[in-house]
Amino acid sequence: SDLSRAALPRPSFAPSVSAAFIVNSKMVQRLTYRRQCRYNTKSNKQRIVKTPGGKLTFQAVKKASKGPKCGDCGKALIGLPRLRPMEYRRLKNREKRVSRAYGGSRCAKCVRTRIVRAFLIEEQKCVKQVLAEKLSAAKEPKAKKTKK
Repeated sequence: SDLSRAALPRPSFAPSVSAAFIVNSKMVQRLTYRRQCRYNTKSNKQRIVKTPGGKLTFQAVKKASKGPKCGDCGKALIGLPRLRPMEYRRLKNREKRVSRAYGGSRCAKCVRTRIVRAFLIEEQKCVKQVLAEKLSAAKEPKAKKTKK
């Protein structure tokens, strides 16, 4: 039984022992965090940057901002910078909003629908008032005729 095992051919996909050590192995440069936080948290993301001297170092990456969204439809607002909340506080008022009604809070389409809705509600009130006047005018002559 020992002879039959030795006679079996080696599979072609299995690497030989000598081939495993021939692979080009290069030492990887270790990196350490440059700030106080030593853990890979959401607020401590790093980029690997090669310095002019050829060394690899960590560079801190700021969190990406989602940017301002419309309060009604949730779409991103055009004309406003995508900043983190603290950076918005540092901006001037003219940089935080667009020169329009509800600028910086609602998108143009939602503002348009709000204005149209308000106008139609006012028109509906006027129509109701006119109909009420017509009904009262129609009832008054009938009331006078019945008295006579």
